[in-house]
Amino acid sequence: MKPLKVAQVAPNIFPVPPKDHGGTERVIYDLSIGLRKMGVDVTLFAPSDSVIDVPRIGSMPSLQALEALHGSLPPSIPAVLEAVRMEELRLRLNEFDIIHCHGEFFHAALLGEARSRSLTTIHWRVDELDRELFFKAFSDLPVAAISRAQQEALPQANRTSVVYHGIDPARFTFSPDEGQYLAFIGRMTDQKRPDVAIKVARDCGKSIRLAGTVDVGNPLYFQTMVEPYLSDSAVYVGPLNDAGKAGFLAQAEALLFPVDWPEPFGLVMIEAMACGTPVIAWNRGSVSEIVEDGVTGFVVENEVQAMEAVARIGTLDRHRVRARFDERFIADRMAQDYFALYLKLLGR
Repeated sequence: MKPLKVAQVAPNIFPVPPKDHGGTERVIYDLSIGLRKMGVDVTLFAPSDSVIDVPRIGSMPSLQALEALHGSLPPSIPAVLEAVRMEELRLRLNEFDIIHCHGEFFHAALLGEARSRSLTTIHWRVDELDRELFFKAFSDLPVAAISRAQQEALPQANRTSVVYHGIDPARFTFSPDEGQYLAFIGRMTDQKRPDVAIKVARDCGKSIRLAGTVDVGNPLYFQTMVEPYLSDSAVYVGPLNDAGKAGFLAQAEALLFPVDWPEPFGLVMIEAMACGTPVIAWNRGSVSEIVEDGVTGFVVENEVQAMEAVARIGTLDRHRVRARFDERFIADRMAQDYFALYLKLLGR
């Protein structure tokens, strides 16, 4: 049997893999490499500054690279990049058995009759008006959910199955040590609530280190809700690359994940688990699916429960946290799940 030919179509914001941040691009990278290891013929449609050992198509650099080169950009640039990406895909649609798209909207119109042999993974919330209108127009677009919580917000017609994210365990070093501080990683935004993480750590008498980017869509949040509360015991370290993130999480006592939105997955939770670091996460969206309460961390409803959870971190076994990561969230498992879904879509 000939190898399955699969196109992975990435967004245009960051390269694949991302240099500092970009969870979607990291998942696409690990999925592409995992499928290739299985013998799948993978072609990646991604920005020209991507670096990956699979065939790649994409003449345009990422939005991140363009911003670094030119500074402020016209607001129409993302649409230009998307138009070029869709044209590159259109010219090659018939070369693939499966077209797996990780973007937003425009691929659905481009695919046309090829929608039946396509798969869309949405790495964002799907419960708002934009998605409602989108799915109403494209009820024949197969969608893979990244959590059961996300799937519940999808129309029945678009549902295929749930495929949890997975990451390459080799990028993360297990640490059996208790850790030196509480950690927060995420965009500095009201969806991720770093201000709540600072407050919980302060009220527990713990130090905290915060990593992540200042949200370009809401920079005032960092300036008003985070920066004034930084101190010697609440330190902002900025964005981290993969190596920096691994060390940052491995040395943490626990990861605080005080999300205030319907989190579709939460990649940093499994990155912490890969280091053996427990997760204290607010019960929103996918959290209760990813964190096994009392095993890999604690699922809480509010700040008071979070403080109680911090006091109980020592009752968790970091070896067990890593073992559950290995059983549930490695990249090879994700690749196998998607491969099975591809075959299902093709009727094989």
